This record gives sequence, structure tokens and C-alpha cells, in this order.
Amino acid sequence: MRNLLRSPLVLLAGAAAGALLAGGLPALSQQQAPAATGGAPAAQAPVPGMAATPPAGAPASFADLTARLQPAVVNISTTQRVEVSRFPAFPRIGPGMNLEDLFRRFQEQQGDDGQPVTREATSLGSGFIISPDGYIVTNNHVISGRDGQRLVDTITVTLSDRQEYQARVVGRDPLSDLALLKIDARNLPYVQFGNSREVRVGDWAIAIGNPFGLGGTVTAGIVSALHRGITGGGAYDRYIQTDASINQGNSGGPLFDLKGNVIGVNTAIFSPTGGNVGVGFAIPAELARPVIEQLRTSGTVRRGYLGVQIQPMNQSIAAALGLPKDRGEIVAGVEPRGPAEVAGIQRGDVVVRVAGQDVTPDNTLSFIVANTAIGSRVPVEVIRNGRRQTVTVTIGERPSELAGLGRRSGGEEQADAGGATERGAEAARRSLGLTLQALSPEIRQQLRLPDSVQGVVIARVNPSSSAAQENLQRGDIIVSINQKPVRTPQDAADAVAEARKAGRDTVLLFVQRGDQPGRFVGVRMS
Repeated sequence: MRNLLRSPLVLLAGAAAGALLAGGLPALSQQQAPAATGGAPAAQAPVPGMAATPPAGAPASFADLTARLQPAVVNISTTQRVEVSRFPAFPRIGPGMNLEDLFRRFQEQQGDDGQPVTREATSLGSGFIISPDGYIVTNNHVISGRDGQRLVDTITVTLSDRQEYQARVVGRDPLSDLALLKIDARNLPYVQFGNSREVRVGDWAIAIGNPFGLGGTVTAGIVSALHRGITGGGAYDRYIQTDASINQGNSGGPLFDLKGNVIGVNTAIFSPTGGNVGVGFAIPAELARPVIEQLRTSGTVRRGYLGVQIQPMNQSIAAALGLPKDRGEIVAGVEPRGPAEVAGIQRGDVVVRVAGQDVTPDNTLSFIVANTAIGSRVPVEVIRNGRRQTVTVTIGERPSELAGLGRRSGGEEQADAGGATERGAEAARRSLGLTLQALSPEIRQQLRLPDSVQGVVIARVNPSSSAAQENLQRGDIIVSINQKPVRTPQDAADAVAEARKAGRDTVLLFVQRGDQPGRFVGVRMS
């Protein structure tokens, strides 16, 4: 069945038709219907008006606050040239289109000189003014091209009084998805960042923006959650979640508290349908303000850097290590010659505390380090082989682009493939649900593995095993078990037996897939 509500035109047409019917042919209630004898309908007493009393603590209206804030919120439109495919799908012949029209359209899309054909694409977003001389905050993705890297060709800012200005980019930060624009204007209305640390779940929140290009639109709701992490979000973000209606075009617009302070920058929504379902996300002011200040003064953002690849502690990894799952993050890789390696941090270490702050899901390692002063020496507490120890790290500056951690220098000699016994392979198969095989030169070549990767290859995965539930696959390389290198199936069997002897029911595998970065996986033993 066709869903008419998905079509705005159908919806508007239906509303207009309904209004016409209601006005031209009103329905008659039982009391209004004329009597059978032809008498006039009985007179009805008017329904008394009921005073709407807001609940205690709720505003009677957002109108005064909106009138004060809305002039500082702007609409942002962008244009860019995008390439049109030189070999488009063959168009269908519609009513009134003959073959001659069809071939003419096809030739127009090819270009006379064989060069790619481009067209102008537009996009819409929101922003807000933070100074009377025209500095404007928005999202980086609002002013970025389709590849997420290059800037759009033009950026037009439209104020609430419909004045338009061409904007230039002062600076942008893809990691936080924030950007700072500048227009040449004076005596503009502006708003200020508030203290998002004081925001509580359940507080009122007001969003103003440009959804679907409709222009200044105000929605209200509450703060639904704090410190929310989302898939696809930045490693340094701790979003404010709100049910104030946020849609496409609201990106870059402000989220206000009832004092009129900006507590967040609306950035993303969670939606199975593409429209608002009451789950929107805003970058909190406590993160946005320092980024914007750096962009305003230098055009770039400097962040602290540790030089590690990390994984959160999930249930299986925590069980394998005998640690709580809501504390710490495990180091899956260490950048060569980075601050962490210099300080002695190793792969498999669980970082539980940095600079006096506990590492938790709400206070991640990335967030702590990014907000630590570059060059400062801080204590980092790790758990290694079940023992706590503290190392001192000198925080570096995060490079603009990190080198991939997929290829690591191993330095170990290749293990003898013939050293793996059938007994060891069978023990590993029974315990882990994995059929393991030594990593021979032929297998290495087939899997296109670098020489630095050492371990045993998974030849088969029991679909009923915990390993299958953890998405291990044929061709994956097990580098270590419980942080001990494995080179043969017998090594794997010995590591499993040692874990059983220690009373563990889960082992920690470090798994490499192709040239991708390795990851830790906790697998229950059968």
C-alpha cells in the first residue's frame, strides 16, 4: 500500500480538500439535525473556554524567548559543481517522449569533448551568530562537498530579515564536525555559549533552524540524555540527546536552554525513516566553545595525542581479562615512535586512568587526551597481565592524518609451519569452535598479508560457537591468545589450557583481518 504521508504534495492536497469540504458542507451532529416534523434545530449553549495552565516550572509560552533568539539564527545555503555520470542509466521513454528526444538527452549528458559533465548541486543548513561583527558557527558537513573533504564552491548566509551575505570559511574541524564562518556585517544580533555541564536530563531545550529549507523554525522538547555516543560520531564527542524536533537542514543550528544560552550545536538525528522520530543529537557547548575559539584565533584546532588504537571494554573482553566492562579501554595498537610507545605502553594494556581521571564510557580515553595540554606530562595507569602499573606520558600533538595501524612491524621470525600437531588443532577446535592452521607462505600470499603479521589462520568457524557470534571468519589471523603470541595450533591449545587452569571461561584473542587494524575479541570456551 502506498504511504500517502510520505508525499508532501499529496498531504497538502489532502489538507486543502479536507478544509474545503469542512467549510462547504459541514457535518451535522445529532443535536443540529432538523427534527422530523421540520422544526428548527434546538439552540446550543456555547462551550465555555478552558484556561490552559502549564505544569509547575513549565513556561506558559516560548514566544518572548524565541523573539529574542531567532534573529541570531541564520540559514545557510551552499552550491558546488558535481560530476554527472558519463554513462547514465538508460532513461525510460515517458509520455510525449520519442526516440529522437531520448538520444538527444543521452548525447547531452556525454559532453562534446568527452570530458565529465558537471552540474550545480545545492544544500541547506543552519548556523548562529556569535559576535556582532559576523562570526557564525555551523557544522563542517554543512559546508563540505559530497566527499566530506573539499569545501563547497559558495556559501550564502541569509539572516532572519532576509538579507543575504556571501560567507568565507575562517576554519573548520572535521573531527568535531564544527566550522566557523565570517560575513562582512556590523551590529548583528548574536547569542552566546552557555555551560552545558550544568544541563540535566529533563531540562527544556529549544531548537531553531532551517529544516527542509523552510526558514526559521522553532521546536521545543527536553534533554533526553547526556554524554551520548553514536555510530559515526567523532571519537571526541559526547552528544546531548534531545526530543526537540530536528530534521534535515537543522544541522549547525543552536540548541538553547530557557536562559537563551546555546547549550549545543544540532548535528545528527537517529531515524529509520530519514525524518524526525524524536532522537536528535547536539554537540555540547563545553566541547564546541574551545574548538570555535581556536578556529577564531588560528584557523586550526590542536589536540592532545597519545598514539594508540583503542577498543572499548565489552562483556566478552572484560570476561577474558577478569575486569569490569564499564572501566577502562584496551590498547589494540601502538603507533611507532609515538608518545605511548616512548612511555612503554603496549598492545593489550587496559588504560584505566589518565591524568587523575577514570576512563569510562562517559569519559573516554580519546576525550581525556584530546583535552589535555600538549607537552604536559601525565600519569597513565594501565592493567598489564592482571597487575596495575603507572607510566608517565608526554602528551603529543595529534597529526592531521594518522598513519594506518594495519601494518605493524613485527620483527619475529616466522614460525615453523610443520610444528603444529593434529592434537593441538583438535584441542583448539573443541575449545574455541575454530579449526586453526599454521600460516604458511602460500596462505600468506593468498590472503595478501604483510610479513609483519604472524599467527595462525582460521580455516573454519563452527557456526554455533562464540567465535561465530563475535564475527570471526575464515581467513582471519589469530595473532595472540590472552596476550601471548601464537604461531601454531598447539600454541593456541596451550593458551586455552592455561586459561582453563586459571578458572577462566573466556579467552582474549587478538585478530587480524587482511591489512585492517587488528582488534581484540573475547571468545567463550566450550
